Amino acid sequence: MKNLFLASLALASLPVWAAEPSFDPALVQKGKYLARAGDCVACHTAKGGKPFAGGLPMETPIGTIYSTNITPDKTGIGEYSFEDFDQAVRHGVGKSGSTLYPAMPYPSYARVSDEDMQALYAYFMKGVQPVGQENKDVDIPWPLSMRWPLAIWRGMFAPKVEPFKAAGNDESINRGAYLVEGLGHCGACHTPRAITMQEKALNPADGKEFLSGSAPLEGWIAKSLRGDHKDGLGSWSEADLVAFLKTGRSDRTAVFGGMSDVVEHSMQYMSDADLTAIARYLKSLPAANPDDKPQVYDKAVADALWKGDDSKPGASVYIDNCAACHRTDGKGYTRVFPALAGNPVLQTADATSLIHIVLRGGTLVATKTAPSNFTMPSYAWRLSDQEVADVVNFIRTSWGNQGSQVSAKDVKALRTDDMKTTSGDDLGQVSSK
Repeated sequence: MKNLFLASLALASLPVWAAEPSFDPALVQKGKYLARAGDCVACHTAKGGKPFAGGLPMETPIGTIYSTNITPDKTGIGEYSFEDFDQAVRHGVGKSGSTLYPAMPYPSYARVSDEDMQALYAYFMKGVQPVGQENKDVDIPWPLSMRWPLAIWRGMFAPKVEPFKAAGNDESINRGAYLVEGLGHCGACHTPRAITMQEKALNPADGKEFLSGSAPLEGWIAKSLRGDHKDGLGSWSEADLVAFLKTGRSDRTAVFGGMSDVVEHSMQYMSDADLTAIARYLKSLPAANPDDKPQVYDKAVADALWKGDDSKPGASVYIDNCAACHRTDGKGYTRVFPALAGNPVLQTADATSLIHIVLRGGTLVATKTAPSNFTMPSYAWRLSDQEVADVVNFIRTSWGNQGSQVSAKDVKALRTDDMKTTSGDDLGQVSSK
């Protein structure tokens, strides 16, 4: 009896965390899929680092912040209860009680359902490899680094956490709305922000600025996802969108910049039903421009180039460097070299993305259903600022395209920024001439 009593005392004295919670394997798998849909790995994995261990630098207007370790290690979220996890993801409040920087898109995640939150928690606690890696401090100067103003920001701009409310009766569109506005947090990049850095709209009910395109973000423009033909998705079919999200390429364009990570780590793993739902929802959004009209192909430039007339500014640079892949008619080669004619990515008000592509080049990501890589070389070493400006203007105003003009000064500014953030010598060897 004495031994039994002592054994009972010993058991009672064990720490409560010694017994790990058990999770249904099906719930863990569901959480894995949802984490893919939310593209969590892209932000919470540093280049060359372990998955979800954090440390990825993120540039903000006030300095650099680093993504956090969200593996189930004690240096990550290993000691988080579900309530702690939920407070961080949907409410923007860390375990310590401090408000998270809104680089964590908790205003979007406020729409995630209780059931999906339980699945995500199960996955991160049981389906992710623990990694012992301490979080990095922010690289923001004082007093901007003080956390208490973030609580005021959260109180002013973060929406209330409540069940997602469908706007219509179409189940597929409703599912797409849930994914786009919530887990996919598409507005975090594709919606313009106010001077106080909140998204100007979190859903269609907030106004036509929702998903209408952003200012430059880490060197790229997140294009409009609304129904505009010039710079949105008005000319894309549902099938075009599904193909693009699944493979990173379509008959119209190819993925680049930050969207490459989204396709590589997230979209290619989503079900066809969910990709179709996203496409249908996006296609349901009207044009932001009330005067929007379908674009008409103009063959005048193609005819001139065919006849050897390269007198239009930038035409000779295009012939020498671009036409072999994108063709003189600007129509490219389907799913290999994207079309330039009628491509809405090239007609945004800000030409930053196109200038960067010319300067940096890029590689089309390989996916499980489109495993081939295609690479466009960098032309920074070869073309002067003026030549880059000329060829960008040529592309943005040929074949019916309606982009605005850029200058050599615009190119020089972006080349200088690239030189500050890119290793190697291939970005700054040719200047304005």
